[in-house]
Amino acid sequence: MTEPLHSGRDSVAEAQVSGAAYAMRMLLAVAIAVAGAIICIGIHAPLPWLIGPLVAVALASMLQARLAVPPAARQLGQWAIGVALGLYFSPEVMREVVRLAPWLLLAILFAIMLGALGSWALARATGTDGTTAFFAMAIGGASEMATQAQRHGGRVDRVAAAHSLRIMLVVLIVPLLFSWFDVHGLDPYLPLARVFDPIGFVVLVAVTLGAAAAMERFGSPNSWMIGPLLAAAIITATGHTFSALPVAVVNGGQLLIGISLGIHFTPEFFRAAPRFLTIVALITLGYLAAAAVFGVLLAQGSGLHWSTAVVATTPGGIGEMALTAKALQLGVPIVTAFHAIRMAAVVLTAGAIYGAWRRYVSRRPHAD
Repeated sequence: MTEPLHSGRDSVAEAQVSGAAYAMRMLLAVAIAVAGAIICIGIHAPLPWLIGPLVAVALASMLQARLAVPPAARQLGQWAIGVALGLYFSPEVMREVVRLAPWLLLAILFAIMLGALGSWALARATGTDGTTAFFAMAIGGASEMATQAQRHGGRVDRVAAAHSLRIMLVVLIVPLLFSWFDVHGLDPYLPLARVFDPIGFVVLVAVTLGAAAAMERFGSPNSWMIGPLLAAAIITATGHTFSALPVAVVNGGQLLIGISLGIHFTPEFFRAAPRFLTIVALITLGYLAAAAVFGVLLAQGSGLHWSTAVVATTPGGIGEMALTAKALQLGVPIVTAFHAIRMAAVVLTAGAIYGAWRRYVSRRPHAD
């Protein structure tokens, strides 16, 4: 009768040891991320609280450091960024977004076409099956594209890897280029709420977390960013200002996103399919060049400054591109609206577009 008791005690002890080890790995990841942010602040790099943690954690992961992501890091980071972005949507900004509706539609069509071309190029260059190629290069949410790839029989690991690499390259290249050429402050917007109020902050947190939970329950894509963003935008658009978001919260959100992105870049990540990832990187560079040209042309017709239009049409994630606009003062709410609506449109139409894409790639010599 005593043996099961000893076994139970051993199991508890092992769980405590593994829990302590996991906590140490989390603390190490956070410490490395903070160190990366401090270095970026010291060298005046753009987006130090995002780029610093991302690069530092990625380098540590590639050097085989045993790191762990804090629980719900990605969700909490997305919540913080979503709220911060939503506070820019004043009534005047909403009227501007409505005015830009035709250009938003054009940007969506551009993103869909660019993704289709990228998918064709990836399939042709690597022999990747059409399903994996389509969802790997579609300019939509990484988790949503991976889920749809799994549903249609694609390789989830390669789809997730492609999106991780694309986002990392865009986050590193775009802010650094704009900062290098000193492009900033050309199209500034300010949040409507500029004063911190403790009670209002508690209300804002409760409302936006509730919105995130509701969006999650209904299966919305990117729910932890879109839900808080929409809730904060609706509050702001009606002229209410509960509270500004403390800078520490925004920086903490960026740090958590940086950790959750950087930790994917292990030695095994690059050894798994080096040719596949190399072609993804080259296609991403092509995406950036094409988006830059398209953004300049869109600016001429829409009346936006070219820098805002380029960041608004760059194939990155909502949070990363909006944070780039925020750091460089390049039309934060316009960039946010373009990326949020584009992401939702691509996610919602990907299944239907995939059918047409599948029929097309089935005729290619490199199709599976």
